[in-house]
Amino acid sequence: MVEFEFTPEQRDLRAVAREFCTERFAGPEVRRLVETPDGFDREVWRRLGRDVGLLGLALPEELGGAGAGLVDLALVAEEFGRAVAPAPLVGTVALAATALRLAGDDGTAEELLPAIAEGEAVVALAATDDRGAWAPAQPTVRATRTDSGWRLTGEQAHVLDGAAADAVLVLATTETGTGLFAVDGAADGLTREPLSVLDLTRRLARLRYADVPARAVGEPGQAATAVAGARDVAAVVLAAEAVGGAQRLLDMSVEYARTRLQFGRAIGSFQAVKHRCADMLVDVEHARSVAYHAAWAQDAGTDDPRVAADLATTVTAEAYLRVAKNTVQVHGGIGFTWEHPTHLYYKRAVGDAALLGGRAAAAERLAAAVLDGPALGGVA
Repeated sequence: MVEFEFTPEQRDLRAVAREFCTERFAGPEVRRLVETPDGFDREVWRRLGRDVGLLGLALPEELGGAGAGLVDLALVAEEFGRAVAPAPLVGTVALAATALRLAGDDGTAEELLPAIAEGEAVVALAATDDRGAWAPAQPTVRATRTDSGWRLTGEQAHVLDGAAADAVLVLATTETGTGLFAVDGAADGLTREPLSVLDLTRRLARLRYADVPARAVGEPGQAATAVAGARDVAAVVLAAEAVGGAQRLLDMSVEYARTRLQFGRAIGSFQAVKHRCADMLVDVEHARSVAYHAAWAQDAGTDDPRVAADLATTVTAEAYLRVAKNTVQVHGGIGFTWEHPTHLYYKRAVGDAALLGGRAAAAERLAAAVLDGPALGGVA
């Protein structure tokens, strides 16, 4: 029987991350950042990497990282979610850095991963199709080998951090299958169009490639494995962020229920409000358990990490959205206003539920694992 418990070092890490997020991502600053062209502060991003060392936690030490695990990164992600921080943590650190690490290209990894760990490079992973669906098996970008090197043609939509990225890792179709290609953010023929999004704290873009020069990354046939591994890691990071956001909403709701008076009584004394807050607590604790189990499964390699990641996606996405809806109800009229922070979390919950294929795709994979694989949890 294995028991999971945070180490003193991990508790200290959480404290550092919370202090930084409280200082740098307070409510007014989040609102300011979402109005900027990039949607985040590049100097703050550099501080996170260069000074605080939070961006390279899960990267190997020889590539500028700390050599820690996904549990450590999940702790940081939870604090980012608590502050609904506008920052490319999911797109650059979880997706792109993981794909680079798994692609089997030492040269490109040595070039980009230390820069990511230092906060000097923002890199996007483009593995969606031209409609924005997460579709690594059917890339809508074509890679062609020419005398001058590889060239990309096509387009992809809903690329996370695609407009602000210094470089883009593109999943494309070749004559022999799929491949991963590195494209400079300022490359000729690359058009990046920011998209209108519900969640202003996560930027998405449409990328168009018109004979864009590119460099092949990794070994032939390794792209699909690298992108699948990146999706699993990013799903866990998203789940941890959802836990942090849901916990913050619960804290806000409980505090409001204690202090808001109605008919001469705190509204928290009414049974309907108490039950709603209790339901929120159950959702938060359930989400926390499944999110950290997924991170632990990736690090320990005992439970099936892909099943754990999909389970975390389905549970945390639904829990976050329920908690956000209940927070609006507890706060009443003020919960609907632009001035109140609830809408930032609500929009984050809705947007996250559709990223990386969303909770529906995760549920389909779970169903397939239960029906086609060995018995899971007593269900054949």
